Amino acid sequence: MDFGTLDFGTLSFAPALDAPELVAAPVRAALDGSAATDVYAAAIDPALADTAAFCEHYGIGLADGANCVIVEAKRGDSSWYAACLVLGHERIDVNSLVRKHLGAKKVSFAPMEAAVQLTGMEYGGITPIGLPESWTLLIDESVAAAPMLIIGSGVRDSKILTSGAFLASLPGAEVIGLVKRQEG
Repeated sequence: MDFGTLDFGTLSFAPALDAPELVAAPVRAALDGSAATDVYAAAIDPALADTAAFCEHYGIGLADGANCVIVEAKRGDSSWYAACLVLGHERIDVNSLVRKHLGAKKVSFAPMEAAVQLTGMEYGGITPIGLPESWTLLIDESVAAAPMLIIGSGVRDSKILTSGAFLASLPGAEVIGLVKRQEG
C-alpha cells in the first residue's frame, strides 16, 4: 500500500527512501534497494521521542503507534536476543507468551547498553527495521493488522509511518499474540 506524502497527527511524513537522513544507518541499509514504498519518515523533537510525550505533543493516539522492545532470552548456558513489537497502549507479556514462544527458561528486557550496541540504534528510537538478521522479530497480531502506524526510526529525532503488513514482512518476523487479552 502506498500512502503518498501525508499528514498524521500534526506531523508531515515524506517517503523514507527520499529522506535517508531521518533514519539510523541500519534502517537505511535495510531500506536501501528495497521496494519499501509504504515507509515514511518525519522529523520530531528528540526530547519528545518517548511514547506518551510524543503522542500527546503530536496529537497521535497510543493505539496509532507501536513500541519495539528488545529482550534477552536465556536457557542453560545459552542466551540470545529478540525484538517484540506491540501497540503503544498495550503491555507485552514477556514472562509467559514471549518466554514460551522463544523456548527460553527466562526472558528479560535487554539492558539499554546492550540494546543500543547490538542494534546500532539510539535508545528510545529502536525500530524493527534493520535489526540483526539472526534475531526473531515477534509482532503482535494487532500491529500486523494495522493499516498504518508509527514506529521508531532508529534515532530519537524522527519517527516512521508504515503499515503492519510491511512490518510483518520483515526478515525474521513472526506474527503471534504478545499481549494477554481479556476474553468476553
